[in-house]
Amino acid sequence: MSTSHRKKKIAVSLCYIYGIGPTRANLVVKDAALDPNMRAADLTEEQLNKILHVITDRKWVVEGDLRRDITAISSDCRPSIAYRGIRHRKGLPVRGQRTSTNARTRKGPRKTVGVTKVKAEPPPFDFRHG
Repeated sequence: MSTSHRKKKIAVSLCYIYGIGPTRANLVVKDAALDPNMRAADLTEEQLNKILHVITDRKWVVEGDLRRDITAISSDCRPSIAYRGIRHRKGLPVRGQRTSTNARTRKGPRKTVGVTKVKAEPPPFDFRHG
């Protein structure tokens, strides 16, 4: 863990693991019989092993394996003609979220269409006054 995570309570620092949220983090702390007010920097090797055993015993998929599974599911959907596959291909929200607003994570930064400012051209040179 990096230094900023080490100062936090165990349950909070466990949330930095991809696939473990607040609920699972609290379950891990409870099942490993650790003090919830303890800081991550104060953990011993034995306590870290307890945490690791809780995660493996429950067969939770975390970090790289979870990312790979999610990518595989997404790529399985892409070639299909189903609604979900079409949304994956277009890079739009897949699970029914609205797209008129709040879809910037999937759609990327806004692409302005329509009104754009045109640079003002300098006035033509007047030979009579010049």
